[in-house]
Amino acid sequence: MIPPLLPMKRRQFLIRAGLLSFASGLIPSRFLSGVYGQSPATPAVPPESFYARLKVRPVINAMGSVTFLGGSIMAPETLAAMADASRDFVVITELLEKAGEHLAQLIGVEAALITTGAAGAITLGTAACVAGSDLEKIQRLPDTTGMKGEIILQRSHRNEYETQMRLVGAKLIEIETREELAAAINGRTAMLFFVNKADPYGKIRRDEWVALGRKHEIPTFLDAAADTPPQEHLSSYVKMGFDLVAFSGGKALRGPQSTGLLLGRKDLVDAARHHASPYDRTIGRALKVGKEEVAGLVTAVERFMSADHDADYRQFESRVRLMGEALAGIGGVRTELWVPEIANHVPHLAVEWEPSRIPLSSHEIGQRLMEGEPRISVRERGQNGVTVSVLMLRPGEDKIVAARLHEVLTVAQK
Repeated sequence: MIPPLLPMKRRQFLIRAGLLSFASGLIPSRFLSGVYGQSPATPAVPPESFYARLKVRPVINAMGSVTFLGGSIMAPETLAAMADASRDFVVITELLEKAGEHLAQLIGVEAALITTGAAGAITLGTAACVAGSDLEKIQRLPDTTGMKGEIILQRSHRNEYETQMRLVGAKLIEIETREELAAAINGRTAMLFFVNKADPYGKIRRDEWVALGRKHEIPTFLDAAADTPPQEHLSSYVKMGFDLVAFSGGKALRGPQSTGLLLGRKDLVDAARHHASPYDRTIGRALKVGKEEVAGLVTAVERFMSADHDADYRQFESRVRLMGEALAGIGGVRTELWVPEIANHVPHLAVEWEPSRIPLSSHEIGQRLMEGEPRISVRERGQNGVTVSVLMLRPGEDKIVAARLHEVLTVAQK
């Protein structure tokens, strides 16, 4: 446990006063419009707000598009589409089919299905590869007797979302090399699973994984949950040859947090749809997508496909530089603009410090940011560093984050 912060000394008070002045200063006009048209940030929560009623403190999200913090903030037109969809009844099977056709045409892929997050897409895609469209097999899952029930993946691609495949009754087969893959393939192999962000770490890379799947006539599945922007990623992995690709709907697409996309081969996507709600006696009956969420994700994808992501990228860079400049004078602190190679491929601020000058760990700094006011969430970066994402910051919040980071690091100095 980190001991509570002690009462501020005069030096600390002057630091806080100066930084609060910095944070509340004139926000540059380029921030006021906002990358996604959001209103300027307001740290204090009005007493009548929903979160205040439940005594839940909101968080400034400098961590990125993560489920832990609710994914993203939807645009006004997305919320309006959801409200509009809530006013009427429709046949959900028709809605899912028509929405999928619309999104497939918009994105430039053969077929699309709206799911309950990328995790739901993994479950439904796996079910489609294991049981196909056979009604008797669909209703028998997770009993895979007599079916192709084995999923092959690389050891470096093991991850926390494997449960989504095991729900179907699939057995996971771990391999490392091409020779091990060839030996593992048999009559029960249903799918070759690939985690996009793990591509640099495996011995078999994306393009070869696809080629091996085609050679052995086994469907390949790509988990690309957070790999937007840019827009072309929504179609490029399918065009590369992956039979199924999963994306989150509530991350950079800024759709409802509970939505996702399954894209790819029409026969497999159609089969996946028949494993899902509203069909009963299916493995996906609990993976229910409401009509409001369908409307929200369709609108969010339309918005995403027409957005100027180059302009967004330049504004993200500007925000990172502003924060870096704000921290430049702290002894023992280094900052740099960092862009992840895969997933969340936008500018981030990487902050690292010398433990001899600032004797607090990444976790301790992050905890102090979360315990303070306003509450701020960042991502830990090794033992002595944090990564600040600007992807989900609203206008003006970059200044607030910089001010709080400056305060916490300065107070922690020896």
